Amino acid sequence: MEHSYFFITMIYLAAAVIFIPLARKLGLGSVLGYLLAGMVIGPSMLGFIGQEGQDIMHFAEFGVVMMLFLIGLELEPALLWNMRAPILGLGGLQVLITTAVITGGALLLGQPLNASLALGMTLSLSSTAIVLQSLKEKGTLSSSAGQSAFSVLLFQDIAVIPMLAIFPLLAGASSTHKDGHTLRDNLPAWGQTLVVLGAVVVIIVAGRYLIKPLLRIVARARVRELFTAFALLLVVSISVLMSLVGLSPALGAFLGGVVLANSEYRHELESDVEPFKGLLLGLFFMAVGASIDFKLVLSMPWVIVGLVAALMTLKTIILLTLGKVFRISTEQNLLFGVALSQVGEFAFVLLSFTNQYNILPEATVSIMTAVVAISMALTPLLMMLYEKVIQPRFNVADRNTRQPDEIHLQEKHPVIIAGFGRFGNIAGRFLRVNGIKATILDLDSDRVDALRNLGEKVYYGDASRHDLLEAAGASDAKIIIVAMDTVEQTLEVVKVVRKHFPHLQMLVKAENIPDTYELMDLGVLHIYRETLDTSLRMGADALNMLGIRAYHAHRIASTFRKQEDKALKGLSAIRNDKKLYINTVKERIEELEKLMANDKVTRWNSPAQGWDESSLINEANEDQ
Repeated sequence: MEHSYFFITMIYLAAAVIFIPLARKLGLGSVLGYLLAGMVIGPSMLGFIGQEGQDIMHFAEFGVVMMLFLIGLELEPALLWNMRAPILGLGGLQVLITTAVITGGALLLGQPLNASLALGMTLSLSSTAIVLQSLKEKGTLSSSAGQSAFSVLLFQDIAVIPMLAIFPLLAGASSTHKDGHTLRDNLPAWGQTLVVLGAVVVIIVAGRYLIKPLLRIVARARVRELFTAFALLLVVSISVLMSLVGLSPALGAFLGGVVLANSEYRHELESDVEPFKGLLLGLFFMAVGASIDFKLVLSMPWVIVGLVAALMTLKTIILLTLGKVFRISTEQNLLFGVALSQVGEFAFVLLSFTNQYNILPEATVSIMTAVVAISMALTPLLMMLYEKVIQPRFNVADRNTRQPDEIHLQEKHPVIIAGFGRFGNIAGRFLRVNGIKATILDLDSDRVDALRNLGEKVYYGDASRHDLLEAAGASDAKIIIVAMDTVEQTLEVVKVVRKHFPHLQMLVKAENIPDTYELMDLGVLHIYRETLDTSLRMGADALNMLGIRAYHAHRIASTFRKQEDKALKGLSAIRNDKKLYINTVKERIEELEKLMANDKVTRWNSPAQGWDESSLINEANEDQ
């Protein structure tokens, strides 16, 4: 059944609105949400769209062009130079080795050389969107595994550009691109080379000497939509030029982005192109999902499952091997391997190109599209499996492998710090500059070694072990600061301290309100939410900038924190009754607003009051 483009547009937008929030709720990411939406509305399932989906695919591919333009804009030479070793070393070897191994495997399965090489390059990539989002959500992006994964993903994004340039060469002389005639047709080899080089030179020269002056003229007009129109004109013009010479529009867009990476208008270009890129790229992924031939997939389910398992296992082995070569610790290396084991969203782009250039038959493209989508869908599940099953077991094995350090204290320290990450590190340094020494324990072996290289005296060991705390002087200490990396580790330490060292005053870090409630249930009196004091200090600074005296701003922040702590103690008891909890929160917010308003009028309006001795004494008495 033929539908108007308005109807098709409505279907696409409705599917996106329904499936994207659902996918994100399930932790699958927006890319898989778009793919799922396309599968559901496609001809293989509900059939809302049919062959006209191919026409939309051509339009949606412009989203890929915009994405590569934005990637080019973000690749500042200074960033690439600072990260040259991990990007070129780890990232380059991953792409080359994975491409070579998969190409060899495809040749053994009977695929021709050009198809095998196309498959090798396509499947060597990983999902930038899924991996970075997953690592960011779990707080491991700054770890050695996270930074290594970022370097590999950055190289892969750059490697897509030469891959797109190579694919037309893999098509061979007999294959024709669906875009029709180009300026290279009927030219000798040297003429074709000159045409291609000329197009690249035009983009570079125009970017440096023509586009930047034009951007200044457009910016002076101070018409926002005019700048947006110019940004789109820029990307479209580059795409048209590259199509005319028979090269990938995405290649030209990337090159144009790199040329403008140091432009003062870079951020403006990014903000103007980003919405169009997101919408068109989402449309592209939906069109990919709609194009999956489920009849073909269901006719050979075990082949699909086998390919997914073999591919993810192979990539994991290669990544783990490279991680060992680049001296990533075993625990971090496991996360590195699991995180990058899938195939990425750029694979859909490259598979689309293999279809356009007739490098792979449509049946193979359909199978590999399904394999890529399934591998991406499995990634959040594998990350969860690693976090819940593999990592805890490995930590136990690691603790058994590396024995806790022997602690020989020359003197008894009044403070023990359990966990010396960013939170515990700041607390420890603050105590030290004030003449208070502390015994420091940390369970991250990489961090312990790094801190020792910086001259810090840190002991490796699990602070939830009674014997280790005893050796650290817990029997004679007065305070223990618990700043472990995870909630689970924090709770273990708190339970051990309460049982064996009840005299110790515990100052415990919490990440959020639910963590705070759990610690309250264990009887912890001094709980410090990671962002609360920083957020209040920022708010107080904002008040000061708006003309409120520094002392008044400080008092307002102090009152707010006290009332927040008081409210949490009451809310903890009713947190399981959702309706009562919400109503009580609303009441507390209203009470706090009234209190702050009254307090401001009655006590802090005096221009004479400030950082004087009497006011400081009164404040200290109120804190008791």
